[in-house]
Amino acid sequence: MPYQSVFTPGLFAGRSVVVTGGGSGIGRCTAHELAALGASVAIVGRDPGKLAAVAEEIRADGGTVTPHATDIRDESGVAAVVDEVLAAHGRIDGLVNNAGGQYRAELSTITTKGFEAVVRTNLTGGFIVMREVYNRWMARHGGAVVNMIADIWHGWPHFSHSAAARGGMLTLSESAATEWASSGVRVNTVAPGSIASSGLDTYDDADRDFIQNEVAREIPLQRFGTEAEVSAAIVFLLSPAASFITGTCVRIDGGAPNAKPGWWQLRSPERGERFDGFHRSRLPEILDPAAS
Repeated sequence: MPYQSVFTPGLFAGRSVVVTGGGSGIGRCTAHELAALGASVAIVGRDPGKLAAVAEEIRADGGTVTPHATDIRDESGVAAVVDEVLAAHGRIDGLVNNAGGQYRAELSTITTKGFEAVVRTNLTGGFIVMREVYNRWMARHGGAVVNMIADIWHGWPHFSHSAAARGGMLTLSESAATEWASSGVRVNTVAPGSIASSGLDTYDDADRDFIQNEVAREIPLQRFGTEAEVSAAIVFLLSPAASFITGTCVRIDGGAPNAKPGWWQLRSPERGERFDGFHRSRLPEILDPAAS
């Protein structure tokens, strides 16, 4: 079964899209959906093995993709990759700035080195990629950028380093939306909440009970989101249907920031289904009862 996208087949035919962090999780899912919709996709990441595996999947499904290994924090490496993508695809119509990561830690225990590493990954690296894509192509040809942030509203305890970086990416994107509008470049962000993605399996065993038993209970929709639900928002923002949308943020979080502890008793919804059109999706081990 191919990717079951809600969007029109061939929507991105003749278009080229770069997806950073394309070797796993949401980036992998998004790359699959874009390729299924006719885009020629360039996936970027640090691990050549993961990129090669995803590229093989996409090609097996009939899509067009090229893998490009680099660290987005390395300016010269990013510049070289953007040139590689242009040589391979001839254009860059969209950029999905998805690469990032963080670890759970109390603010008082985070070292300066650790704080700077997370900020450089989640903010500075994304800035480098969008700047190079803009300067090398989009400034003269237009395009759309979607930057990944997170559910940072009202703060993000135990992830304050990432909250700071993601908050910076939000305002960076809002600023770029104005500066780059005259070039025909739209810049938006998506803010996923708790998503059932492979990233959950990177957390320590000490967090397992919290992730399995507590997280979903604090979300009005009472569940984790799917990678495909995030990808669908990204694809929409890249599409012509979003041609008058720039400088905004789309939340994909099941209403989590709206829940007010003590004011309302959350109940399991009686109706509604999750959307998971990704034919190769796999439940993270930490959420899979069969893996316990």
